[in-house]
Amino acid sequence: MRKLPPLNSIRAFEAAARWLSFSKAAEELHVTPAAISQQIKQLEDYLGATLFHRMTRAIKLTDEARAVLPLMTEGFDKLAEAIQRLSREETSGRLTVSTTPTFAAKWLLQRLPDFSDKYPDIDLLLDAAMVPRDFERDDIDVSVRLSPGEHPGLHVARIFDEEFSPVCSPSLLNGKKPLNKPEDLKHHRLLHVDWDYLSLSMPDWRMWSKAVGIEELDLKHGSHFTIESMCIEAAINGSGVALVSHHAIAEDLKAGRLVKPFDLALPADFSYWLVCPPEYLRRTKVKVFCDWLLQQAAMDSDTGSNS
Repeated sequence: MRKLPPLNSIRAFEAAARWLSFSKAAEELHVTPAAISQQIKQLEDYLGATLFHRMTRAIKLTDEARAVLPLMTEGFDKLAEAIQRLSREETSGRLTVSTTPTFAAKWLLQRLPDFSDKYPDIDLLLDAAMVPRDFERDDIDVSVRLSPGEHPGLHVARIFDEEFSPVCSPSLLNGKKPLNKPEDLKHHRLLHVDWDYLSLSMPDWRMWSKAVGIEELDLKHGSHFTIESMCIEAAINGSGVALVSHHAIAEDLKAGRLVKPFDLALPADFSYWLVCPPEYLRRTKVKVFCDWLLQQAAMDSDTGSNS
C-alpha cells in the first residue's frame, strides 16, 4: 500500500506552492487561509521537513519543495483526468438491458429512438432472454422481468400491470364465420403461448374460457408458440385468435393490424418490473435509463394505450 499523508494537506501545499500565496490557495480550495496554513503545517510535521520560508508579507518555497512541486502538480492533473474519464463513462458507453423478447420487440423498440435522442452517448445493448440473467455473471446493468415482484436483495420498480385479451386479424371479424360473441370462438383456431419457462400461473385459454363461462372450446388443438411475440405475429397474419397481453399488442391495435373481437380481459397475477442491484442506481447510465423507462410507462398509462 502507498504510504501517503492526508490528501487535503497535499492539495493545500500544491495550491499554495503554485500561487505562492496562502490566501489565493484558500480561494481556489474554498477554505480559509488559516486552514491552508494548518494543512501545510500538518504536512511539514508528517514529512519532517520545511516546505516554505515564511516572511512578513510573502512565502517562498524551499529548494526541496520546489523540486517536488512539478511532480505533485502532474499527479493532481492525472488524478483530475482519471476522474473526468470515470465521469464520462458514467454518462456514455454501453448499457446492457436484459428483457423478455416480447417486451423488447413489442414495447421497448418503438420507444428507443426517444432515448437515443435524449442520451446519444449511451449505447444500449438489449439482451432478450427467456429466463432472467445474472447481473454479475452476465454483466447486466438493469433488467425488465415479468414476475409477482419478489426479488430479494434487488431494487424493484413496477413498470405496469398486465391483463390478457383475445385478439385477431380484422379479416376474421367478418369472414365466413364472424366473431361476434365468445361462443363464436369454437369455429376458429386458437393460438397458444407456452409459458413453461416461467414459474407463474399465466393466463391461458382454459382460464379465460372458464372466466367467461364457455365450455365447448377446443383447447387441445391449435398452434403453440414459446415466445409471445411470435403468437402475436401469427394472429396478425390471420392464423387464428390469440390470448395475449395488452402492452404487447398496444401498437398493433392502434395500427389496425389487430382487433379485440370482444372486450373481455383476464387480469394477470404478475407485472413487469424494472430490477437491478440497489448500488447500480448510483451509476448515472442506469439511473437515467430507469427514470426514462418508467416515464414512458407512465405516459402509456396517461394516454390509455394499454386499453
